This record gives sequence, structure tokens and C-alpha cells, in this order.
Amino acid sequence: MSTMNISLPDILKSFVDEQVATRHYGTSSEYIRELIRKDRDLQQLRKSLLEGAGSPQSGVADDDYFDSLRTHARRHAQK
Repeated sequence: MSTMNISLPDILKSFVDEQVATRHYGTSSEYIRELIRKDRDLQQLRKSLLEGAGSPQSGVADDDYFDSLRTHARRHAQK
């Protein structure tokens, strides 16, 4: 694992310290890692949504379609 040092103004450091204490993170590094993971996931979601919006319509969005999406999402979430 690589090391990265980050400088924060006192007000942001206090905020991070408060999050660590109240949200049960072991360290400020754990909190920052989670924020980075969430940002990465959000960027991937945006990318996927834009790709989907730009693709041609390929069928009817009926109950069967949404059931198959839920099944696919559950399988993906288990990985």
C-alpha cells in the first residue's frame, strides 16, 4: 500500500475527526478511503447512465424487463 499525505485546513480536519468518532471509523484514512471509493462508484454510475442514454432503445420496458434488471443487479452486487 502506498502512502499519501494530505493537508487540510483546521475546519476540515475537525470535520474528518468528527466523522471518524461518530461514524465508527478506525482512522481518518478509513474515512477518506470510503469517500474515494464512493466517488469512484459515482463516476462509474454516471458513465454507465450516459452510455445507456446514448444507446438506441432495444425493447419494451415492461415488468419482465425490470424483473430481469433486478436479477442482474442482485447478481452483480453479490460479486
